[in-house]
Amino acid sequence: MTQGDDGAGSSRSNDPEPMSAQSNDRTRAGSSRPWLKPLLLFVASIVIAWIVVGFIGAIDWSEVAASFSRLSIGSILLLFIGLLARQGFNAVPLSKFVPGLTWPRSVQNDLGANVVATFTPPPSDVVLRVSMFNSWGINPVDGMAGVTLNMITFYAVRFLAPVLGVLLLATQEVERGHLVTAALSALVALCVIGALVAVMRGDAMAAWVGRSAARVAGKVRDGIDADAWSLAVVDFRGRMNETLRAGLLPSILTLVAMVLCDSLIVLMSLRFVGIAAAQLSAIDVVAAFLLAYPLTLMPLAGLGVLDASLLAAYTDIAGLTWEAEIVAALIIWRTFTIGGPLVLGALAVAWWRRESTRSGP
Repeated sequence: MTQGDDGAGSSRSNDPEPMSAQSNDRTRAGSSRPWLKPLLLFVASIVIAWIVVGFIGAIDWSEVAASFSRLSIGSILLLFIGLLARQGFNAVPLSKFVPGLTWPRSVQNDLGANVVATFTPPPSDVVLRVSMFNSWGINPVDGMAGVTLNMITFYAVRFLAPVLGVLLLATQEVERGHLVTAALSALVALCVIGALVAVMRGDAMAAWVGRSAARVAGKVRDGIDADAWSLAVVDFRGRMNETLRAGLLPSILTLVAMVLCDSLIVLMSLRFVGIAAAQLSAIDVVAAFLLAYPLTLMPLAGLGVLDASLLAAYTDIAGLTWEAEIVAALIIWRTFTIGGPLVLGALAVAWWRRESTRSGP
């Protein structure tokens, strides 16, 4: 799954029972404005980024523009190869969790859902995924169950990233704030992985997880049917138990590789605009990225707030004299990791439509 596709499996309702008229009114009101919450979160990200950058100081945008001139054709090619590796690792879990889904088609499904989810309201991305699964002869229920496992596993890895960042800094003096971040993130990751392992242990545990999740969801949403959620998790376990057992560890490892690829694209971008190891070592670059990675929970993979966090971390190490180059590098990274998958996703959807037309209805 792509970073922007976290909620692909969440747009389906898990509650078969009708809600009250009042709850239905709230649901219809919310569904008529599906863009509102992502928009508000995105605006909040930009405001936070503006505040953080304001603490750092004014950015010389002419120097930022000049930094782009250092990019060569070879540099762009290496960044593109890094992007392909990132997307390749990103697609492995879905191929592990969906029986009969090959890795190339997993790449196609992920990229296509990402581009559709970016430009159209939900559940358009789910519709595209199901259409693709049907055209490939894959049970769409199995397919969407795999998408859900993919999403949950990515959440676990997202919060494992700060732990890896602290481990990279183990040879240096680690700040207390970094240790606290890593500890809290590890707790979240362990809870997510623990819930998955608990579901695998049997129907009784799966039913308990479903009821517990329903109680938590009931605090923020009316009309939650705990029995329906319990039965849904038990059914999910029966359907996905074997694939989850076989695919969980490889999926976690490949998603960690995906996150590391993302950090290496940041590192390459910094090197290509002229920031050498003397200013920012590879360990400092990757560790800071991993420590800030949970911020990708925000819309568009934390666009704005994550960038401001990385800018603050990198300028603190390299010094303000390198601020323009760091900004340029972060823009290059974002261009490749957000714009690149959108272009690849459009091509993936076009290729799938061409294949589907050839194979008939």
